[in-house]
Amino acid sequence: MESIEPMVPNQPRRGEFFLLMPDTTRGGKGHGVVFDNVKKLRTPPRLILRPEGGGFPPLAEKPLLVHSPKKGGLPEDLEGGMSGYWLVSERLRNAFVSVDPNGFEFAESEYRLANGSEGPRYFLCDVTRVIDAVDEAASKLRVVRDDGYPGGKFYDLRGGSSLAFRKDAVNHAHIFRTPYSGNLVFCDSALRNAVLAAGIGGRGESRGLSFTDAADI
Repeated sequence: MESIEPMVPNQPRRGEFFLLMPDTTRGGKGHGVVFDNVKKLRTPPRLILRPEGGGFPPLAEKPLLVHSPKKGGLPEDLEGGMSGYWLVSERLRNAFVSVDPNGFEFAESEYRLANGSEGPRYFLCDVTRVIDAVDEAASKLRVVRDDGYPGGKFYDLRGGSSLAFRKDAVNHAHIFRTPYSGNLVFCDSALRNAVLAAGIGGRGESRGLSFTDAADI
């Protein structure tokens, strides 16, 4: 008689998925990059460049970014707060697309140093894949239900959460947002490992990236 393998219930598993965010724990003022021509690129009445649905609107010209030492230091490999987008270095962009090229959209910028000279290549970056992948029954999180949120609910991860993801929904995706967690981005260990292999982060240096295990947020 053929034996039947018992079903293993889904549960959060450490080391599988991570919350990926810009590192806000480092000291000092942060980066001093100014989005010089953002007003020319915005689409009124939007107050930021990023459209509500994500991605990039048609750009009349290349985004112009200028480093101002008075505002902060040079950018690391990942910075946030660029009119709704991440700012990523060329090597981080390459690490991202080597694992999951369909999970992102990028817009190359013109990046100038304080003396007016051309700086290293940087890109505005948006994680555009959205997957309803959180297994609510197997996760520990607070689900706020209100018609004011997209889809009528919101995942509140404050106060400690532990997330399990449905593998059938994630499938081969390595990075994604969910419909109910705002701008939060999740990635798997393959993408995290590719970033570390590129020499970004590790050994006590974040290089601007913060990976928090989704099983223990």
